[in-house]
Amino acid sequence: MTEAIRLAVENVRSGRGGPFGAVIVRGEEILATGANQVTRTNDPTAHAEIVAIRSACAAVGDFRLMGCVLYTSCEPCPMCLAAIYWSHLDAVHFAATHQDAASYGFDDAFLYDEMRKPILDRSLPMHPVSHPEAALPFQQWAASRNKILY
Repeated sequence: MTEAIRLAVENVRSGRGGPFGAVIVRGEEILATGANQVTRTNDPTAHAEIVAIRSACAAVGDFRLMGCVLYTSCEPCPMCLAAIYWSHLDAVHFAATHQDAASYGFDDAFLYDEMRKPILDRSLPMHPVSHPEAALPFQQWAASRNKILY
């Protein structure tokens, strides 16, 4: 946890990005670290946790991080939480809470609120499109002999 917080502090001091750091470990080994790179890279997905997950997956050569644990300086946002679940990390330890982050202007409560709403009631217009081939990619995947199950 100390390293995740150190990364967050250094990220702010250096002017490279926001006050967030993350570390992924397997056993006693640090596999990857990440610091927020959103403003530096103009990538809204470059949160510390996502950066660390991408790096750890590259290091282990797999999109699954079973047997690994994430330490992050702040409670993960909804996007990062989803990535954490998709990567199959074993556990998450965080220091600051999402309420702490909100008190400094990093408030993601609206995202949780939006996700609870029916699709057509969300503030971002969402338009389901009926298409006769909508299921085709899934059918092809189901029939594929080369598929890798998530």
